[in-house]
Amino acid sequence: MLGVLVVFIISWLLLWLFFKEHITVLGLRPSRQRLREFSIGLLLIAVFCAINLLGQAYFQDVSYVQNPEYGIRESMNGVWWTFKAALFEELIFRGAILYILIRKIGVIKACIIASIAFGIYHWFSYDMFGLGIVQMIYVFLVTGAGGWMFAYAFAKTKSLYAPLGLHFGWIVISIVIFSAGPLGNSLMIPDGEGSDLSGWAQVLFFLWQTLLVPGTVTWFLIKKYPNR
Repeated sequence: MLGVLVVFIISWLLLWLFFKEHITVLGLRPSRQRLREFSIGLLLIAVFCAINLLGQAYFQDVSYVQNPEYGIRESMNGVWWTFKAALFEELIFRGAILYILIRKIGVIKACIIASIAFGIYHWFSYDMFGLGIVQMIYVFLVTGAGGWMFAYAFAKTKSLYAPLGLHFGWIVISIVIFSAGPLGNSLMIPDGEGSDLSGWAQVLFFLWQTLLVPGTVTWFLIKKYPNR
């Protein structure tokens, strides 16, 4: 939580230096609408993430089984870890800096810059250097598309609740439920190795993550908030 606190303080300073505004302009105060936006984002993206991972498992001829060594305590720790990770990244990439960019250059340009920064950031967080240009491009496009989706959610709702729900929903399902992340084996683990995805299946799930999911969320936000 120290990292979150540091980013919170820096964000407050940036907002005060640029616009003499408090950090509450990021939409941090809870309200019924914001909690609803968080919940809808979390549930919607959780379904999309589950389809992504279960679909890949189907094409790989792999099934998931419950990990008998993963109990309630481990689950709670995993949920807390993923929430902190999502909050930390949201404060950095969809917080004060994005707010300032939106005020300075407009929503679309600001969201594009935020998505590019988010994609590049994951080269470092995933330690992609030295793994090949193809893998780096793949990670950049997948995480950059997610970065666009989160940034646009912030721009349309004028709050961090919706992007936090989207971000947290994706990583808690992938990391805590389906063991696809840095925490290793979690609640559900693959039963066997399975086969590699075919070329068409790889393209399908790449498009699912980079176009279909972000596109659906973007469309929903445009329809839900037409005048923002």
